[in-house]
Formats: sequence, structure tokens, C-alpha cells
Amino acid sequence: MDSVGQIESKTDVLKLVTDLRKQGHDPELVGDVLSQVKLRRKAEGKFGDFAQQMIFTQSGLEQASRLQVAALHAGRFRDAGLAHIADLGCGIGAESLALASLDLTVSAFELDEVTAAVATYNLASFKNVTVEQEDVTKLDLSKYDGLFLDPARRDENKRKFDPIDFTPSYDFVLTVAKTKPTIVKLGPGMDHDLIPDEAEAVWVSVEGELVEVGLYFGKVKRPEVSRAALLITSKGFHELTSSNRARTDAELGELGEFIYEPDSSIIRSHLIGDLANQLNLKLIANEIAYLTGDSVDSPWLKKYKLIDSLPFDRKKLKAYLKALDIGPLEIKKRGADITPEQLRRELNLKGSIPATIIVTRVQDQHRVLVVQPVKQ
Repeated sequence: MDSVGQIESKTDVLKLVTDLRKQGHDPELVGDVLSQVKLRRKAEGKFGDFAQQMIFTQSGLEQASRLQVAALHAGRFRDAGLAHIADLGCGIGAESLALASLDLTVSAFELDEVTAAVATYNLASFKNVTVEQEDVTKLDLSKYDGLFLDPARRDENKRKFDPIDFTPSYDFVLTVAKTKPTIVKLGPGMDHDLIPDEAEAVWVSVEGELVEVGLYFGKVKRPEVSRAALLITSKGFHELTSSNRARTDAELGELGEFIYEPDSSIIRSHLIGDLANQLNLKLIANEIAYLTGDSVDSPWLKKYKLIDSLPFDRKKLKAYLKALDIGPLEIKKRGADITPEQLRRELNLKGSIPATIIVTRVQDQHRVLVVQPVKQ
């Protein structure tokens, strides 16, 4: 694998396959190598340069934490003075890699035989990590200082949405979290009602992509934080926290000069009201995650200048946009029963000027907001 090098184009792929075949390698082995090359390219967004020294499975890569997020988890254990961490369901080893990099002792366990072998390979350079193929529900966890769990939420490429179907089950996760300082990584769509009151819940967004909700128990929990939104960008980290489990709702307001789309971590953590109150912004409608008001700049918000507000009528909208010579059209929507691709086909615009519209509710009416993105 290491001799394959970087694959940048279809021409490179063809050359690789041809060269490996000429060298007499089995076609199945060639296919496996090609799959790993493709997975390594995909993995660069999560693992950076580390990806070229790792091997992956498709499902393992999809569920693996980004290293910068895993480092935050590891830092919580270190800062709490915990030395020996059990990674229960380690997958391909991303979290264990981050823990080991902070000189913590790691015992990593994985139920699936192939995935455990992949983790063993990926963590082989760390002397402070052991990897074992085990059913984590049958382990004696008393000797570990802290626990990390990332229950499997996918089976044969099919997502599991019911927590009872997670592996290990969510009931098991909550049971062991009561016994040790514990961090649990879950899908960001986790129902708020299923999050225990004693947990700190942090929704994490990386460059605007919502990647997880992390639950923190015991010594790794911040006592003053109940909910938090964390935004990680190339420019740094931004966090908004609340000491309350119950959400604060933002006030409704008339359309202002600007429309704002909050980061997904703000939306999922139910912290829109907190952010709106900080920035003196209003909701455009109940349960619709768009804010409005005067000009503000915030890393939490995508900003749009409001050009026009129209009743949502397809024929009138088409005539309006055609009169403006609109062609390329970005369609955003919330609270509207439309499919942007279908609406774009129905409008069938042939102009040359690009535009952005938001199909949504304003107060209790369905409207189209014609907006212009504003760089911040």
C-alpha cells in the first residue's frame, strides 16, 4: 500500500491497476488495494496526513471521528487527570489514536473481527495502546479510569435510528456512564428527550457540517454547562453554552434588512434563542430556524441581504425571476413542502444572472425571500 503513492485522477487509477496486474498480482488483491487508495483519499478530510499511513473500511471511515474532534474528547480525559481509558467499540481506532497521542494508556475493544484488525494496524506505532476483539458488554470495567463509547449506528451500510438497536445498546451506554467518567459520541440528530439530565451535551459542527453530539458524564463534564454548540473552523473554535436543559425561544419579529441562517450546531442544540438574544435578532416564524434584523457579523451565522419578499406562487415567481434575467438559482427552504430540484425545473429559468431564494414561512404565511449572500 505505501508504495502506491498518491492517486489524483482516473488516469492514475488506470495506471495503478495496469502496473499491479503486470506485476502478477491477483485481481482480487488489486481491487482491495484500489479500494484502500480511494478510502485514503476520502479519509484525508478527517485524518489529514495520517490517512496515508492508515487502512480503512467503508463503514469504519464513515463513523470514525475527525481527529480534531477526537482530540477534544481526549483532552477532557487528560484534563480530568484520568490516565487509563477504555475505548469501548473503537472502530478503526480514531479515538484511541487521539488518546494515545496525549500519552494516556488506552485499552481498545472492538466486536467485529475485521474492524479490530484494522484498528490494530492503525494503532501499531503506539506502545500505550492495546487492541482486543471483545464484546464490551461482557468486560470488567472496574480497572479503567474513564470510558469512551461510540456505539455502532450502522449495520451493513444501513443506518440505525432507534437507540435500542445501537451496538452496544443505548441502555448499556447509560448504565456504564453512571459508574465512571464517560464520554459518549452519538449522531447529532439524537432526540433531546433521550439525553440524561446529568450529562453535558455538546453538538459539534466542523466548517458548518454537523458531525456529532458528545455526552459527558462525571469528572469530564463541566458542572456549569448543560448544553453547548461548538463550531470548529479553519480560523478557530467558537462555543455557545447554556446552564439550562430547557431551551430559550427567540422572539418573533418583522422582516429586517438581513436574514440569518444559524449554524447547524446552534439549531440542533436548541440555542437559537440564546444566540438571537445576544445579537438582538428575531425569528421570522415559530419553529423556523431563520433570524432577521439589522446588520451583525457572527461566525455562527450565514448572512443574506433581503432584496424582496413575495407570496409563494410558482407562476408569479417564475415571471418575477424571468423579468430579472435570472438563470443560475440557489434555492434554500425551511418549513416549505417543496423539493428545490423540482422547483428549479418548474421555473425553467434561462437567464444569465445568478440569484438566491429562500422558500419558507414568515410569521404564518408561505413566502419567497429573494436574498443576496453577504461575505463576512
